[in-house]
Amino acid sequence: MRICIFEDEYYPRLFPLCYIRPVYDLRCGQLTLREKIARVYPDDIFILMARDYLRNVVKEKHPGSYVNEIPADTDRLLLINGRILYTGEVARSFVDPSRDVIYVSGEVVVGGWLSGDNLNILRKRAGRGVVVRDDFNHIDKVELAGVELVDYPWELVRRNGEQLVLDFRLAAVGKPGMQGKVYEGAHLLNPDNIHIGKASKVMPGAVLDAENGPVYVARNVEVMPNAVIRGPAFIGEGSIIRAGARIYEKTSIGENCRVGGEVDASIIHGHSNKQHDGFLGHSYIGEWVNIGAGSSNSDLKNDYGSVRVYNGGTMVDTGLQHAGLTMGDHSKCGINFSFNTGTVVGVFSNLFGTAIPPRYVPSFSWGERPEALTIYRLEKAIEVARTVMRRRNVELSSAEEELIRRVFELTAEERDAGGLKK
Repeated sequence: MRICIFEDEYYPRLFPLCYIRPVYDLRCGQLTLREKIARVYPDDIFILMARDYLRNVVKEKHPGSYVNEIPADTDRLLLINGRILYTGEVARSFVDPSRDVIYVSGEVVVGGWLSGDNLNILRKRAGRGVVVRDDFNHIDKVELAGVELVDYPWELVRRNGEQLVLDFRLAAVGKPGMQGKVYEGAHLLNPDNIHIGKASKVMPGAVLDAENGPVYVARNVEVMPNAVIRGPAFIGEGSIIRAGARIYEKTSIGENCRVGGEVDASIIHGHSNKQHDGFLGHSYIGEWVNIGAGSSNSDLKNDYGSVRVYNGGTMVDTGLQHAGLTMGDHSKCGINFSFNTGTVVGVFSNLFGTAIPPRYVPSFSWGERPEALTIYRLEKAIEVARTVMRRRNVELSSAEEELIRRVFELTAEERDAGGLKK
């Protein structure tokens, strides 16, 4: 079967997390949204639709998939919106009805089946990458209930705990087991609800507490002495949990991260550092981010009211009492830095000093005071990205460098709106 995972016109709501990746490569639980779909269809062929400027990087990241093209030998295609939290139950709603149909949730296209002339229309528009409802005005619509779509970054964080439990339970992710080494003096609470992957180590004094939710430790992870991990939680391949760290429930840490201090109900996407003391709560941190020693964020207002977060040029009421920091890829902050409740930092920003930054920091910002933020020089940002990635034995590809330059152009308007100085 040919399956097309697509981005729709609502992708900007997930900025800054999706500036340099399609929405379906965002993490929630153990897996990305794309991986949740692939888990249901492990033997099928995937076509990935993404914004045109992402095409070359998506091809590099997913070499086994078609990107923004539908092969000529495809005669019938299943469409799936990349913002869906996909499960086997959702898949049962997508059973082939032997006719062309578009599934919707309100005004949003969540999926459908295409063939013949309808498929050819999509094929001609595939280079654009983004699929919109108007593409299918002539096709029968069916309303689907119970489909969960991710609209905003804070929804990934809010749903992370339930997704961690679900991902752990599914056999395709991996059954519980002790494949790594647990040292004498380490404590595993409810070990039947714990998985420790091959070549991983849990050092003396560490506590893995799975009494209230599963703990999944992937391959080649080191949990240093006296660290505490409370489930549901996920530690990705190659990551290091520093000595004395407190990783609380509903937290996902991606691959090759270095994490210490206190982390609560947060997602750290991958290749990022929060090595030292300091609090990170109800936050989503992108890739290649570094959070300086002693830095913390607030995730609760003093009046315990609903948190408002900047999104798309306006402040949006999240409806949540807890909402922390959203930090885009390749951004950094110095030591002892503080972020207010619901702060959003764009991609490739570098913040330092002791002043609290504004609630919204545009992409490619540089500086230490809100009133004096300047534009982070593009060539310097690329040079730093290349250096940071090499430290993890990853080379910045020409496609990734081209993408950085394009995102710098795309984010110029937000820097102008933010009054950044050149």
